[in-house]
Amino acid sequence: MKTVILAAGAGSRLKPLTDHIPKCLLKAGGKSILEMTIENLLATGNSEVIIVTGYLENKIREFLLERFPKLKVTFVHNKYYESTNNIYSLWLAKDSVLGDDMMMMDSDIVFDKRILTKLQNSGFRNCLALKRHDVHEEEIKVKADEKGRVTGISKEINPSEAAGESIGIEIFGKEALTELYFILDRKVLDEKKVNQFYESAFQELTENDLYIVDTTEYFCMEIDTAEDLSAAEELVSTHLNK
Repeated sequence: MKTVILAAGAGSRLKPLTDHIPKCLLKAGGKSILEMTIENLLATGNSEVIIVTGYLENKIREFLLERFPKLKVTFVHNKYYESTNNIYSLWLAKDSVLGDDMMMMDSDIVFDKRILTKLQNSGFRNCLALKRHDVHEEEIKVKADEKGRVTGISKEINPSEAAGESIGIEIFGKEALTELYFILDRKVLDEKKVNQFYESAFQELTENDLYIVDTTEYFCMEIDTAEDLSAAEELVSTHLNK
């Protein structure tokens, strides 16, 4: 299985902290977000990484090559990162991942490595990590049936109908990945919908079911603001060193 990490964004809500450094290289608890992510991947047997860069890409390249010189990493550059959303970055990874199973994740989350283990051991070929809590309008919300099959995933889902929040870590088997990239090709190449979230493509999967895996018990936090980073700084040592 290959892991795709989406790290193209400029982290504008974190400025001025991100004026000269990509968001994924900001530190919480003495380590950068990306460093903790790679350590979690290696600890759970995931050593083949594809990282989609954009903003200040050279700093990400330099960091990974220096900190993890033996890591098998493929760099894919989104030169249109300023005018596209993460659906376009995921589409760019197509040639590097198609034909294999894929784990994918956003680069701005601090999380417990046991989330990866739970996803990998879930028994589902296609699944996403779910956090159950009182969701709000800006979060990516998930609807699921009684068997845990995803029936909807977007910001627009009514919070009262949501099973919880998608935290931004998913696994797709190679069959589902083929279907997913067929959808992405249509959206990006034919419909020019390059400013959508990648979850809009997940919603169109028809031949391959996608299931939720409840990972609420494990620490996970998305870093979008300076306040988030401060909170992560306080919590990371408590949760990630268990």
